[in-house]
Amino acid sequence: MITVAGVVDAVGAALLKIVVPAEAVEVRDVTLTEFDEASSGQSGDLVLGAGIATCDQALAVIRRCAQTGAAGLVLKPPLATHPDVTSAAAERQLTLVELGSHGSWTQLVWLLRGVIDTAAVPGSPETGEAGVYDQLFALADAAAAIVDAPVTIEDAQSRVLAYSSRQDRTDPARVSTIVGRRVPGDVIAYFRSRGVFRKLAVGSVPIFVPQGPDGTLPRLVIPIRAGGELLGSIWAVVEARVPAERLRDLQGAASVLALHLLRLRVQADVARRASADRLRMALRGPVPTGQDLGLPTGPWRVVALGAHGGTGELVHNLALWESITRRHGWRQPLIADVGDVLFAVVVDPGEAPGSRAWLEKLINDIALHDPGVRAASGSVATTLTDLPRSRAEAAELLTLHRSTRTRDPLLRFEDVWAEVVVHRVISAVPEGDLLVGGPLPDLVAHDRKHGTEYVATVAAWLDQRGDPTKAARQLHVHPNTLRHRMRRLAEVVPVELDSPRTRLALQIQLAALRPGT
Repeated sequence: MITVAGVVDAVGAALLKIVVPAEAVEVRDVTLTEFDEASSGQSGDLVLGAGIATCDQALAVIRRCAQTGAAGLVLKPPLATHPDVTSAAAERQLTLVELGSHGSWTQLVWLLRGVIDTAAVPGSPETGEAGVYDQLFALADAAAAIVDAPVTIEDAQSRVLAYSSRQDRTDPARVSTIVGRRVPGDVIAYFRSRGVFRKLAVGSVPIFVPQGPDGTLPRLVIPIRAGGELLGSIWAVVEARVPAERLRDLQGAASVLALHLLRLRVQADVARRASADRLRMALRGPVPTGQDLGLPTGPWRVVALGAHGGTGELVHNLALWESITRRHGWRQPLIADVGDVLFAVVVDPGEAPGSRAWLEKLINDIALHDPGVRAASGSVATTLTDLPRSRAEAAELLTLHRSTRTRDPLLRFEDVWAEVVVHRVISAVPEGDLLVGGPLPDLVAHDRKHGTEYVATVAAWLDQRGDPTKAARQLHVHPNTLRHRMRRLAEVVPVELDSPRTRLALQIQLAALRPGT
């Protein structure tokens, strides 16, 4: 763990100094922000205000940083010491850091990324053990020396694993790649249009990409493969085509890198399994005293993930859900399977990746293309001991989801608590014990024998609180038809619908006949 003060100390007072101190918060990543962006990083990000030019813009960014839970904000003078800016930062308990007037944002990015990455190594499930991580950076420097050019090492999903210390010749695409630890979407689109990823997927020969639009410099791409499987790639920002002799040396480095990436993948898999085990422990409860579960600060909600009818590729596919959530910004998804159900633990409130609001939006977006996706959210868990209850509620809601009338892909416990109460009542008592008296057993028998629809008629009447027009609309019949049915069924068996207790008993019996309604 490293705090903003630790980052400032590591970089040095010649470049950074804290203007407004605040509570110590772990720095997890570094993010560049512009005034016209909708958000300012995620929880734990150190935000670099490279595009902030006015006091009003700085104040707006401070507000967004406070909303997202950013670790701190870096500004240049004179904004960093402007009275309104410092007052706003102090009021929102946001650490404000000043970048010296002589310092460049590009230089700061390289320094911060190195400090934060090194601090995150020991416990990071993304990078594995520090030894492998350090070796990757050393190999990136070695590759850069071979081609005399800045280098990044990326995995098969275009995530940056390491980069050379030398980054003297870069372009905006390379800056965005290292800052975001992933190749930006527009840059990927450009390289895809040049057939780079298609060649990477099927071949092992070096790929030269000429200079592109918007100042994108030429690239030399070396696939990293093992046993025919693509593990990653080396990307070098070059000025022109590289001589064949250097290409051979670089391909030799790629062979060495393949062994490291294989080891890294094994370590990451082990770390993810350990994280999932800790999460299962929290969901099952009770949690041993002093056990570190690696959860963000609560309160939380547990969300059950599935699909309509229990079929489809999203059902019980932990790897797929992890991939989807990571692709949309959740760096370390808290997803685990308990029994036959997948559960995600999200924070509530908040809107950053990993929050309830963010996951709900993601599920709704997925449902536009995959209408079968289903999810159910338990109630708020304010302490770790509440997580098993929230999980049980989410699992119960997921089983109810397929039989409820809602078309919403996600159910929330607070929205459908009445259905939960009824479901628990009818689940606790055998159906035969519920249908022990009253008019409903006789109406059921009459419908079966004569093909009438008296049970459905009573159900619609109760659902619509005795309104014949609405009840008829529910049954798709004329109101006079409904009135006629009500008179006829009263001839079969007396039905006393004026009593609230009788109506409640009938609704419970009907729920037992048609679960989930």
